[in-house]
Amino acid sequence: MFKRYIVTLLIVTAALGIIYQQYQTYLANPWTRDGQVRAHVIQITPRVTGQIINMLVADNAHVKQGDLLFEIDPSIYQVNLNKGIASQKQAEALLAKAKNEAHRAVNLEKLTPGAQSELTLNNLQNAIETAQANVLLAKAQVNEATLNLKYTQVTAPTDGYITNLNYRVGSQVIANSPVVALIDESSFWVEGFFKETDLNDVNIHNKVQVTLLMHDDEILEGEVQSIGYGIAKSDGSTGNSLLPNVNPSFQWIRLAQRIPVKIRLSALPPKLQLRVGMTASVKIVKS
Repeated sequence: MFKRYIVTLLIVTAALGIIYQQYQTYLANPWTRDGQVRAHVIQITPRVTGQIINMLVADNAHVKQGDLLFEIDPSIYQVNLNKGIASQKQAEALLAKAKNEAHRAVNLEKLTPGAQSELTLNNLQNAIETAQANVLLAKAQVNEATLNLKYTQVTAPTDGYITNLNYRVGSQVIANSPVVALIDESSFWVEGFFKETDLNDVNIHNKVQVTLLMHDDEILEGEVQSIGYGIAKSDGSTGNSLLPNVNPSFQWIRLAQRIPVKIRLSALPPKLQLRVGMTASVKIVKS
């Protein structure tokens, strides 16, 4: 009987020792399972309104910077450009006419002093300046029409992955209204949410070990890039009837808030593809 107590005591002591060791390791190297893969998401937004006449990309496709994604019907913008060019030529012709009239009046005044009144000469000079302004306006309209025609071809601003594409040929797109998301493939990072009590002595450039739920057999190396300076509060936000929302809490329990820590990953395995929203476990190795 005494031997059984000794064995049980040894087992309990060993278990407590292991627990204490793991707790000390946790204190030295904060760890959380509340981590996610993030990346910069660019909203592909056309600058002109029109109907899609050509779709050159598929959903979840990889694209390179400058690749043509889709084309908007350019016919109306080509017409506007033609109108602008015609208006510019007309303005230039009126400018040439105003200059000729002013030149003729000035020469006539030189040959026969007093033949032209000072008011007439001033009006002719004002006509030249007005015509010059009209030429500048016409050129600006041509430039605007040229840009709008160019904007009918929507290209990828960076290398990345198209996602959530629901538009097809014949769909109508509206200027300045996002159409599809493009995930910048060079901007992936991991964001871990640590309890505020775990971030004592955590510094920028501390080494980090990341394990993805989808690839739990591989440990990714990285470092702390930044630590968040603030989080949104829930208590006091406006609720129904413009009254503040206040969450019930127990006076004897103080819950530690979660602070976001941004992790820059080092070189990734060749076949590992990061995806926004992946779940990750993050361990910070304090130096």
